[in-house]
Amino acid sequence: MSGNMNLTLKVWRQKNGNDKGQLVNYPVKDVSPDMSFLEMFDVLNEELVQKGDEPIAFDHDCREGICGACSMFIDGRPHGPKEGITTCQLHMRSFKDGDTIVVEPWRAKAFPVVKDLVVDRSAFDRIMASGGFVSVNTGNAQDANNILVSKVDADQAFEAAACIGCGACVATCKNASAMLFVSAKVSQLALLPQGQPERMARVENMVAQMDKEGFGNCTNTGACEVECPKGISLENIARMNRDYLSASLT
Repeated sequence: MSGNMNLTLKVWRQKNGNDKGQLVNYPVKDVSPDMSFLEMFDVLNEELVQKGDEPIAFDHDCREGICGACSMFIDGRPHGPKEGITTCQLHMRSFKDGDTIVVEPWRAKAFPVVKDLVVDRSAFDRIMASGGFVSVNTGNAQDANNILVSKVDADQAFEAAACIGCGACVATCKNASAMLFVSAKVSQLALLPQGQPERMARVENMVAQMDKEGFGNCTNTGACEVECPKGISLENIARMNRDYLSASLT
């Protein structure tokens, strides 16, 4: 069909966490520019299955840019060459006929490869479980109008809460730091009245768990903010650092 593309994919194949793994070339022909990147992978996997080959394992769920599961490292960038989108929102019109596209999993000690492009991101879940909650008394909910929150704080909390926990910040960081993710989760509660009683304990517990999981240190290169599909701000890291210092001194 006119306008369709022929591409070469260099895809990371790894049977399990103990396998060495390698990049494998796959020619993909007659790719519509209107396909999403994941739809292109679906077509490739159908061809592999028809030939009796093992399909490529990759994470996906909502395919609407909400869940963050589609964690592919494409041509050296998490989620691919476009900013502000996840892999499932990336369309093949972002590439040209004849391109060679390299697709790898997230690369981080704390995100071990499960198979092919799938990594274990349960470290994020353990960080959240360590302190990403508020304790409240049960009973009738307080009238929302009685809980005063400034517009600035409400907006900043909402922006921090937009983090989908995809791990792109870790994948792009030269140190594999999780500071942007953790600071967003700390900030979304620290900025609201409901989060104040446990604010100091929360930041200490979540940072301690982050370090325990083996994520690297933040050296303020800012790549995390650039590659984050939700545009989470580095200001959250500064806020978390201030809270952590305050917690350490009290």
